[in-house]
Amino acid sequence: MKKYIFGAIILALVWACSSDNENEEELVANFERDAMLINWADNIIIPSYEAFSNELSALNTSFAAFKTDASEANLTNFRASWVSAYKMWQRVSMFEIGPAETVGLRLNINIYPTDTQKIDGYIASGIYDLSLSSNRNAKGFPALDYLINGLGENDAAIIVKFNDANKDATLAYIEAVLNNMTTLTNNVVAVWKSTYRTAFVSNDGASATASVDRLVNDYIFYYEKFLRAGKMGIPLGVFSGSTLPKNLEAYYHSEISKELFLEGLNAVQDFFNGKHFGTAATGESLASYLDDLNTVKNGENLNKIINNQFNTARSAISGLGSFRSEIENNKPPTTMLLSYDEVQKIVPLLKVDMVSAMSVSIDFVDADGD
Repeated sequence: MKKYIFGAIILALVWACSSDNENEEELVANFERDAMLINWADNIIIPSYEAFSNELSALNTSFAAFKTDASEANLTNFRASWVSAYKMWQRVSMFEIGPAETVGLRLNINIYPTDTQKIDGYIASGIYDLSLSSNRNAKGFPALDYLINGLGENDAAIIVKFNDANKDATLAYIEAVLNNMTTLTNNVVAVWKSTYRTAFVSNDGASATASVDRLVNDYIFYYEKFLRAGKMGIPLGVFSGSTLPKNLEAYYHSEISKELFLEGLNAVQDFFNGKHFGTAATGESLASYLDDLNTVKNGENLNKIINNQFNTARSAISGLGSFRSEIENNKPPTTMLLSYDEVQKIVPLLKVDMVSAMSVSIDFVDADGD
């Protein structure tokens, strides 16, 4: 009799586990991935790229004025346009998929620290090819940072550089950098709008090569490697054991590294919530996907946990001084390191809890040892 009772219990447990798995698979299958892909493409990705393209146009316009008259006033305007475009870049940097992946947009637009010796050498010789992969660390926003913020201790000293014997060569190099950025970006926008949008939205399955799985991987990879590590962890010395302030984004401006980080953090959270670019409206998203799956962690809604941690990290970062001052003036930069910890806490929430609920496999390897 005991054997029969034991057998019945085992069968009941097996049935329960099987039922749970079937329910989970059914929930994953029933969520309208195509609706989420449409929201991503039409309301977030393409509008963000278009806005970035417009910012680059404004940057080119302010440069044209500076090229005509290299005055302090025009340098100030040129720099302001650079900052505005750099902030907008944070809205599209995570979308390294499709045409952006094909041209390596992020690698061509924002590799830092920039190689100042290489830039100086190219300006002096007048011979360079910015299409070469070996020159990615001598162009993009970081190269412009050096050329409009790092050539002198103040604006007056920088203006002297733009009115000396190398003036024309320096201006020609800036123009080449801007042309490269503009051409690559316009190509990405054109392909998204002409063909890739349809391919992206139609690839709505649940596999490693489907659009959702691929973009979720790219999204988490961006957060972990470029936002968390690139903008904070590496300059802080988290992985090297010693601080590396020159590895900060926008090192020569010195005041905006934190602003760029916060803009990137906002972009990541907005994408998680499916927020339309430039409005308060939202659509199907990673957050709504988790809600449809009724995903709970430690008795609490996972969507809420993730958003709360985003908010906690933002609050911690907002309370800091500029990243450069935090790193250079504090030995060790304890407060910034504690803020980094709050940023780090989001990684397992996305990379473990979220993807597990969605049955998405991570296709990249964490080499940071953290």
